[in-house]
Amino acid sequence: MAVQARTVQNKRDINGVLTGKAGTVYDVNIKYNAPGGRKTYAKKGFATKNDALRHEAEMRTKFQNPNYAASVQVQSKQTVSAYLNEWVETYARTNLRPSTYDGYKRTIANYINPYIGNVPLNQLAPSMVDKMFRAIMDKGLKPATAAGAKRVLSVALGHARKYRYIETNPARDTLTKFGKGDKTPDPYTPEQMAALMRRVAGTEWEMPVVLGGLYGLRRSEILGLRWQNVDLENNTFAVVEQLPFKVPPKTTIIEQMAPPKSNGRTLPITDIARPFFERQLFYQAEQKQKTTENGKPYYYNGLVVSKPDGAPMYANWISSGFGKLLEEIDMPHIRFHDLRHTAATNMHQLTGDFYTTGEVLGHTLAGIGASLGLSMNFEAVTARYVDVRLERKKEVLDLYHAAVHAAGGQTEKESEKSKPPKAKRHETEL
Repeated sequence: MAVQARTVQNKRDINGVLTGKAGTVYDVNIKYNAPGGRKTYAKKGFATKNDALRHEAEMRTKFQNPNYAASVQVQSKQTVSAYLNEWVETYARTNLRPSTYDGYKRTIANYINPYIGNVPLNQLAPSMVDKMFRAIMDKGLKPATAAGAKRVLSVALGHARKYRYIETNPARDTLTKFGKGDKTPDPYTPEQMAALMRRVAGTEWEMPVVLGGLYGLRRSEILGLRWQNVDLENNTFAVVEQLPFKVPPKTTIIEQMAPPKSNGRTLPITDIARPFFERQLFYQAEQKQKTTENGKPYYYNGLVVSKPDGAPMYANWISSGFGKLLEEIDMPHIRFHDLRHTAATNMHQLTGDFYTTGEVLGHTLAGIGASLGLSMNFEAVTARYVDVRLERKKEVLDLYHAAVHAAGGQTEKESEKSKPPKAKRHETEL
């Protein structure tokens, strides 16, 4: 008989939760013809006999398909780690951004394979995945780490289900609740943004803060912006490339930039932002002259933000150094990426125009709505705004930059008696 009853000491209910009571479960065992001969398919632990019978009937129908039977045979010995390692190279490397692929690969290697990697893929159960989550958090790691492992595993197993390697996605049937985790820092207000700009004025942080906090550029877009894409004559700059992911150590010349995450965008240089571009251009000319006078090589990459010798800055220096900077100048802690959130939030609050805000940031329509906590008919908005022209971007940016500029005047008056420390410009190589 294909369906057999079995007594267990701790039965699960229909939702998969252990009841602490003894009871009867039902196992399915089916013998079927495969290319290599007679094989046996088994799936155990159904809460009711009807569930087991339905699954038996479904599987018998599928095993009548020779291709399906062959697929089950091939996958019978494949482990979770073997599948994930192949999946991340064949799917993630090809279809995802390099940074996302790298993150998936590290998550699989560090937080999935060590716990369930040796389990046969078609025998992986939700309870095993829940145990993996608990093991991760028992090591003192944050719930967000376990949640990230679940996200990667769920995507990968979703593809395995489509390939018919497995019947269901065990990562989606887990019971572990991760909670909200660490709260994302609140973005800076225009007043705080003005205070930050005043305290980094004249330092190597000035231009990254302007591009991140006033325009919402991504870190890689800031580090990949080149003067050839800045048009001071027409007061615009184009975000059409970014620094490649994983620049090798001691790189001095960037042979080829990477395409931006979005399709590229042209942004206006406002009257308030223009002096920062001019000052940065002048400062880099001084750096080049000083470097060559000291008999050292200057590596011209045409970067708006670079090391003193013209070489590209490292992305990790921006992220790690920003936290130290804020502590040094006595500013509330945010991540460098939160400067992008700051620009998005302030532009939207000042204008109510979330669509143009999204276009300024190079964000998808749904993405900017989600990041601002909005829920609306995006199709209707898209029909209304077929294109956001440079003039409208300038209007939105002018309002935001003017608010920061006005707040800067107020901040200076309030801090006359007690001025906070100012970041220092370091002449040594970053």
